[in-house]
Amino acid sequence: MKLSWLAETLIGSEIVKLGNEINDRKSKGETIYNFTIGDFDPKIFPIPAQYEDAIIQAYRNKFTNYPPADGIVDLRTAVGTFLQKNLGLTFTNNQILIGSGGRPLIYAAYRTIVDKGDKVIYAVPSWNNNHYTHFTEGNHVVINATAQNRFMPTAQQLAPHLKGATLLALCSPLNPTGTTFTKAELTQICNLVVAENNSRPEGDKKLYVLYDQMYWSLTYGQTKHYNPIGVNPAMAPYTIFIDGVSKCFAATGVRVGWVCANNTIIAKMKAILSHIGAWAPMAEQQATAAFLQNDEAIKIYHNTYKVSLQNRLTTFHNGIQALKAKGYKVDSIAPEGALYLTFKLDLVGLTDNHGTTLNQQTDVTTYMLSKAQLAIVPFSAFGDNTNSPWYRISVGTCNISDIETVLKNLDTVLAALK
Repeated sequence: MKLSWLAETLIGSEIVKLGNEINDRKSKGETIYNFTIGDFDPKIFPIPAQYEDAIIQAYRNKFTNYPPADGIVDLRTAVGTFLQKNLGLTFTNNQILIGSGGRPLIYAAYRTIVDKGDKVIYAVPSWNNNHYTHFTEGNHVVINATAQNRFMPTAQQLAPHLKGATLLALCSPLNPTGTTFTKAELTQICNLVVAENNSRPEGDKKLYVLYDQMYWSLTYGQTKHYNPIGVNPAMAPYTIFIDGVSKCFAATGVRVGWVCANNTIIAKMKAILSHIGAWAPMAEQQATAAFLQNDEAIKIYHNTYKVSLQNRLTTFHNGIQALKAKGYKVDSIAPEGALYLTFKLDLVGLTDNHGTTLNQQTDVTTYMLSKAQLAIVPFSAFGDNTNSPWYRISVGTCNISDIETVLKNLDTVLAALK
C-alpha cells in the first residue's frame, strides 16, 4: 500500500516502542524495574489536591464546551502573571497560546517557522527534535553534545552553523539528561543568535530559538534556571517558549501547555492549531487558571514533590558512583533538574561467566533488561548514535526501595562481567 512520503519515512516513538516491549514482558510474569518513561505514577506523585478539586468542580460547573482557539482569557492572564512572578518574563495575552500539552505546540512552532530545506539546528541527545525536523522537511544540522559539557550544546559548537539557519532548538533542564544551561553558557549562545540576526538584511527570515523549558521548576541544589530573554533582552523577538503543567505539577495527563512568543508568531500558531484542534479541555483550562494563582498551594506542593524527586535522583547517582568506585565501567552525571539521571554503561566487549559477550550497545540494553530487570532508555532514542553508552533514567514512577533493589541487581550483574 503506497502512502505519503511522510507516513512511509516517519519513525515512531522509540520510547513508546520500548515501553510496549516492557509491558509485554511484564504481562508474561517478568519483574521489570521500568525507568524509561518520562511520566509519573499518580499513586506516588499525585497532582496537587487543590488542582484536582478545581478540575472536578469545573466539570460540575458544566465547562465541557469548546474553548477559544488561543485559550481562555483567564488562563492566559494567569500564565502571564505566573511567568512574571517566577521568571521575570513579561507577556501580554496575545503573546500566549494555550494547547493540549507541549507536543502540539512544538509541532505548531516548527510548522510556523520552518520551510522545506530550512536549516534546523539541534543537539543530540535531545527529545524529538529529529522527528519534528523530519515532519517539516527541514535540513537537519545535528550537534553532538558531550559528557564533558554535561550534554549541553556550547556556543563554540553552534557558532559555525548559525549562518542562514532558521531554527535553533534548545531545552533546559534537558530531556533526557537532567542537566541545565549555566547563565554564562546560555548568554554566549544568545549573543551569537542576536549578532546573527542583526547581520541579516531587513525582510530576511530571522533565526528563532525554540526554548523548551517544560522542566524549569524542577531544579535542585544550587542549580538555577535561565532563559534567553533573561540573559539577553534582545532575544525577545526571536524566542519561542514551550511550557506547561505536565512536569511542574506531575500533571502529564491533564494536557495543559502554553507557548509564549511575539504576537505575530502566536497568531500564526493559533491558526495552525485551529485546524488541528489540539486545545486543552475547557474544564482543565478553568482549573489551571485558578490554581496558578494559588501561590501558597504551589509552594507547599513543590516543597514535597521536588524533594521526593531529588532524593530519588541523588540515591541513584550516589549508588552508581559507588559502583564506579568498585571499578565497574559505569558512570553518572550529578542531577541538576527534571526527573532524569544520565547513566553510563560502558560494557561493550565484556563477557559474563556464562560466556555471553556484549558485542554492541544494543546487547548491553537487552542484557540489563534480562539480567538486572532494569529498563532504561539509550541515548540513541534521543537522536544520538547507536554506539553511545549513555542512558536516561527516569524516576517519576518509582519508589526509593525500587532504586535500592536495582542498585543491588546492578552490582551482581556487573560483577559477572569481565
